[in-house]
Amino acid sequence: MDVALFVTCLTDTFFPRVGEAVVRVLRHFGCRVHFPPAQTCCGQPAYNGGFHTEAAKLARRMIKVFEPFDAVVSPSASCATMIRQHYPTLLENDPDWRERAARLAARTHEFTTFLADRCQVDLAAHLRFAEPVTFHYPCHARETYGVERLQGWLTGSAGVDLRVPEHPDCCCGFGGVFAVDYPEISAAMLDDKLRLLAATGARLVVCNEGGCTLNIAGGARRRGLPLRCRHLAECLAESLGLMEPQP
Repeated sequence: MDVALFVTCLTDTFFPRVGEAVVRVLRHFGCRVHFPPAQTCCGQPAYNGGFHTEAAKLARRMIKVFEPFDAVVSPSASCATMIRQHYPTLLENDPDWRERAARLAARTHEFTTFLADRCQVDLAAHLRFAEPVTFHYPCHARETYGVERLQGWLTGSAGVDLRVPEHPDCCCGFGGVFAVDYPEISAAMLDDKLRLLAATGARLVVCNEGGCTLNIAGGARRRGLPLRCRHLAECLAESLGLMEPQP
């Protein structure tokens, strides 16, 4: 299967190792991975900010760039959801682009669900953790997979010590432009999130969203909390021996 990596802005800029892990894991499970160099932002910040005309321009560009591929895979549920849920609505009054948007939406997948649903990979059977692990469940993932499914992937078959945080669906407060527009509310939400994660006693936090990772990791560092975030793609790549564990 020919798969195009939609790496996303935050992954490309701040977490390139996640993008590398996605490519290595997809290739390991038989995908031919391509990286269209013309890809840019999917338009989500503009869309969330109410600039729908500008977002539609970026949506049309994305459609042109990714149309040639059998599937589009992204490490971000947030950006995948933008394409899957909002592109068809954003372009519904444009007859030249409406159907093209719907076709791309149907072929776009978040990384973990693509592996589990399209490639029939048993994620839990491949994951290995040498220490207790907890997780952050991103809000945008709710359009893609449930928190129980994430717990199942992490529990695995090797006696993983998964520490489920109280209120696992608690938002970290990032929310893209929300953190900029409402910094005091965002900071208070982050305090709650960090308290819940720290209370598990685990230091490794599986977090599959770049924006949430920026927020959680930055907040933990400022508060002196020994929490570190890893994307599930990195955990899989390390477990499969495709990447060396990051210090």
